[in-house]
Amino acid sequence: MAFNIIWLLAVGAELNNLLNNKAINAWRLFWLIIGPISIAVIVAMLRTDLSTGEGVSFMVQLSVRCAVPLLFVAFAASSTAALFPGTLSSWLLRNRKFIGLSFAAAMAWQALFIIWLVTVHRDYYVAEVYVLRDVIEGVLGYSFLIAMTLTSFRFGRKHLTPKQWKLLHTLGIYSLWIYAFSVYWWNLYYYSNPLLIDYIYYWAAFLAWALRTTAWRKKRLQSAEGGQPVATRLIGTAIMLAGLIVVAFGTPWREMSGEFMSGFAFSNWLLLYLPYWPFEPYIPLFVILLGISITTGRAQQKPG
Repeated sequence: MAFNIIWLLAVGAELNNLLNNKAINAWRLFWLIIGPISIAVIVAMLRTDLSTGEGVSFMVQLSVRCAVPLLFVAFAASSTAALFPGTLSSWLLRNRKFIGLSFAAAMAWQALFIIWLVTVHRDYYVAEVYVLRDVIEGVLGYSFLIAMTLTSFRFGRKHLTPKQWKLLHTLGIYSLWIYAFSVYWWNLYYYSNPLLIDYIYYWAAFLAWALRTTAWRKKRLQSAEGGQPVATRLIGTAIMLAGLIVVAFGTPWREMSGEFMSGFAFSNWLLLYLPYWPFEPYIPLFVILLGISITTGRAQQKPG
């Protein structure tokens, strides 16, 4: 027993020393991440026929696949620290900015290939890729990404109050996560023959959201006005479990929910212009949030 304790302390000290190494912190971590990604993208460019729309479209997909895991890590960093305080989560939170900047740099590759596709292979883009609502979603995401990147530095941040900065980065990170989550949800539950990577990224996106949601639940429980009745907690728990089941099995209810949500008179207009309408990927997430709200009760109001 004593040996095990000593061994664990030694491992913890070694991990702490490793994570405090300058080579994997701050800007050196940024270059450690973006360097291999850029090399992989350049090698893929040399092996891909970029004289065709299909080739450039492949590079768009490849570059975003390199970037998206960084988004999920940055999205979950603060929640991981709140739920699992320790050396590793502290390192993650300390380097969240540089992981986010690595994501922005990786997405710059995708932006390059999108511009390439739109300008050089316009006919292919219009015939095979262009959908107005997708353009609106993409422009919204890139607008947030650019704003978040600029305000990650002192010259940009000085133009915002702390509340404005926090609001921008909260809305921005959720906007980017929402886009990524919806892409892989549709790949799994709408398009035929999803790839293994689609499953991996879908569940990684959900896990990142689940960590944030669990941290929110923990915060609500700490500030709740007393405990909820057993019956209420059971109902809320059942709703959460139902939401989790729906998250895992989207195909059986997707078509039915889409028809219901699209049955309104103004739905055709919304389908053209409102990003993510009719919100099928997020229905089970709303169900889970409802269950959490029921089980945790009302949060106490801070004294005015």
